[in-house]
Amino acid sequence: MANAEGGAYSYSLTVFSPSGKLVQIEHALAAVSQGTTSLGIKASNGIVIATEKKSSSILIDDSMLEKVAVICPNIGIVYSGMGPDFRILVAKARKSAQAYWKIYGEYPPTRVLTQEIATVMQQATQSGGVRPYGVSLLVAGYDGNRGPTLYQVDPSGSFWAWKASAIGKNMTNAKTFLEKRYNDDISLEDAIHTALLTLKEGFEGQMTEKTIEIGVVTVPTLAELEEGKIGGTTGRVRPTFRK
Repeated sequence: MANAEGGAYSYSLTVFSPSGKLVQIEHALAAVSQGTTSLGIKASNGIVIATEKKSSSILIDDSMLEKVAVICPNIGIVYSGMGPDFRILVAKARKSAQAYWKIYGEYPPTRVLTQEIATVMQQATQSGGVRPYGVSLLVAGYDGNRGPTLYQVDPSGSFWAWKASAIGKNMTNAKTFLEKRYNDDISLEDAIHTALLTLKEGFEGQMTEKTIEIGVVTVPTLAELEEGKIGGTTGRVRPTFRK
């Protein structure tokens, strides 16, 4: 006989258990916790996001694996969890960023795009015939209003701004490590170094440039903002996020 917590209610996404939980969301978080470790660190002059990038076989062309995705010139995303779900969310996020560009003539602020992604994920928690997205995301970006910002989005559709965060199988140890080493005055170079050290704590095997992936958000100087609002002949804003 199914128990009240995990049995009958674990198969329904849209029905609360007696304790007030949507058990399918907890299952989605379990899928995230089985994914590779990813983390993000906000520095005084930028943001770094980093993740493990391992292939399941030596026969796989690892140059084609992508865990850090560029959404638009000022925003990038890294994930832990199910890769196919991440691919769908990246496509939706890029479409949303381009729609914002067509309307306003600029790319969306990081919070606006994060909220769009979170809304898509939340809608999958109260619709029949679907399941929650089995990923957590770290969204890093720069905009003129808030500067560099780092957000975490979970399968429930909840999102928060973080100074530093980690997701994936080793997130507890990674967060403990970050709490010990983080300070508000950390520079981007030190943040990159700290990110690599944090990944190394729970890394299995040898860490090389092929087994990790990094994305960096830089803060443009005043001169770059005045002189380089438009990049070359493309007519687009110069990118502040790069892999």
